[in-house]
Amino acid sequence: MILALDTCLGACSAAVLSGERVLAARVEPMARGHQERLAPLVAELMAEAGVAFDLLDRIGVTVGPGSFTGLRVGLAFAKGIGQALAIPVIAVGTLEALAAEAPGRVLAVLDAKRGQVYLQAFADGAAVSAPDVLPIETAAARVAEFVPEVLIGSGAALLAEMTPSARVISGEQADPAAVARLAAAKTPVPPRPLYLRAPDARLPGGRLLEP
Repeated sequence: MILALDTCLGACSAAVLSGERVLAARVEPMARGHQERLAPLVAELMAEAGVAFDLLDRIGVTVGPGSFTGLRVGLAFAKGIGQALAIPVIAVGTLEALAAEAPGRVLAVLDAKRGQVYLQAFADGAAVSAPDVLPIETAAARVAEFVPEVLIGSGAALLAEMTPSARVISGEQADPAAVARLAAAKTPVPPRPLYLRAPDARLPGGRLLEP
């Protein structure tokens, strides 16, 4: 039994998976407020699934790239549950969770703002490149080299002109059930946040918050 969490992007999402069966799933779009909403959402989801917390075998959680604050909220919450239940917490990348929703040669792309995108290439679900953050112009060259069949994610439209034959799926969020399935297949290792650039958050006085 797996509980999967995603707070890296513009939603607070969770799913409960038993084998291949999704017992319950929820995606609530929000730009902020993940910290306040996550615990109640998980409690509601577990009740909807009819599953007690002590029946969970592992926790899957997205670790980035994405919102600096959001990914820390999800990871801290997942680690807390994992420690309390003595079960493993499995890290899942947001880009691999997005790519899991499409077959073939897939380029998962997130709009990273500031004229940049987060991207990672996959072939039939297997990563063929590391997650990266690139200026849009550099990413366009990467698209021309990889020639994807599918562009998926919030930044897909930014690169669509470079590969007119590719199917464009402008998804803003990963499916939490996909996060759960990926977590089920991974070997447990201590999860760490995936930071590809410095955060946007600033401390009093204008100094950037360091990761």
